[in-house]
Amino acid sequence: MRRRSFPIIVAGVLCAALTACSSDGDGGDAGEPAEDAAKVEVFSWWEGPGEAEGYAALINRFKKDNPDIEFVNAAVAGGAGSNARTVLASRLAANDPPDAFQVHLGLEQEDDVKAGKVEDLTALFDQNGWRDKFSKPVLDAVTFGGKIYSVPVGIHRSNVLWFNAKTVQAAGITKPPATWSEFLKVAATLKSKNVVPLSIGPGWTQKHLLENVLLGELGAEKYSGLWKGKTSWLGPDVHAAVTMFTDVLAMSDIKTFGGDWQSALDKVIDGQAAYNVMGDWADAYLSRTRGLTFKTEYDATTSPGTDGVFNFLGDGFTVPKGAPHRAAADAWLKVCASKDGQEEFSVEKHSLPARIDAEETKFSGYPAIALEAWRNPDTVVVGSATHGTTVGSARGAEFDTALAKLVESGDVDAFQKALASTYAGYLASD
Repeated sequence: MRRRSFPIIVAGVLCAALTACSSDGDGGDAGEPAEDAAKVEVFSWWEGPGEAEGYAALINRFKKDNPDIEFVNAAVAGGAGSNARTVLASRLAANDPPDAFQVHLGLEQEDDVKAGKVEDLTALFDQNGWRDKFSKPVLDAVTFGGKIYSVPVGIHRSNVLWFNAKTVQAAGITKPPATWSEFLKVAATLKSKNVVPLSIGPGWTQKHLLENVLLGELGAEKYSGLWKGKTSWLGPDVHAAVTMFTDVLAMSDIKTFGGDWQSALDKVIDGQAAYNVMGDWADAYLSRTRGLTFKTEYDATTSPGTDGVFNFLGDGFTVPKGAPHRAAADAWLKVCASKDGQEEFSVEKHSLPARIDAEETKFSGYPAIALEAWRNPDTVVVGSATHGTTVGSARGAEFDTALAKLVESGDVDAFQKALASTYAGYLASD
């Protein structure tokens, strides 16, 4: 990481322009910014194809708006953010925080909030009038104990079924399966044609599939209740839904998969597999990285059983306690929250702007369809468990352990008992 020194007077002017200097911000006494203050190090996991392009657009916007601040990109790729969070945890433990870091909106951030590891950003929201720029589900996902702890940047949909129309039509299938039971029937046909019915990737993609099978089988209300202690993990309906997941997984390439989510999608595009369940960040990979045309060379619909439901997740940025360049970190957050920043970011990443005032005319193809669904008042919005909206880090780790055992053994009863234990006393403790 390069270091640059700036005269004290320049740093002081910069600090005053962005926000008041403090001992919690730039590491010195009020009015005395630390050396190298005109720099911001931002930590994220947007490094791979289909993600890096959107992040680059956001960074470019920041550089245009803040030409005197050096941007240090500390991205760590892989695992839907799990690799980055591991590295970040080590840095925070070593008292070496970045100036800002990426978070999934929702309960994934709760542990850091309770541990006092991140800054309260409520005042920044109020100073800039941001409260009325975000929908209630989004604002709720960044609010803990009445205080706001991260700035939402983009929204994604989890419950999307991607497919290659030519592959399925060649197998005699005329429309995507509307339910998971229908999928199993279609899968038998595909297998007889030597086509893998469903491609899959590593553990987090299996969890992503599971949440959408649960959503499709249980419905929005019972699905949401799983994460709030209102739907019993031991119920017969949950047993049936988890059993359906094991049946669906048996129709995948679970025994031979390789690579991450991009590799799983490659199999669909290359005709080896028919379907893949992945969030709609897949659209950027398919259209830009693979150079394909939506509705012609690939297509998408809601995952079976979830028509009219939007399983949402979101990305944002927060500031850790002890951020060495707090004023510059606030400048980064202001760009993340801006209309221009979010539009430019989302157009490239094929996400949806978190702000409610972004212009719909700037979006076409799949993102336009997703944006229409997101803003439709009749759409039922639920939160993703896999991507931290409804499940915090501690429970998420227990979920991952139970799921790995389920995938290996197929023991549905053991999985139910493990999750029932994880969520025992939820309402009392939370």
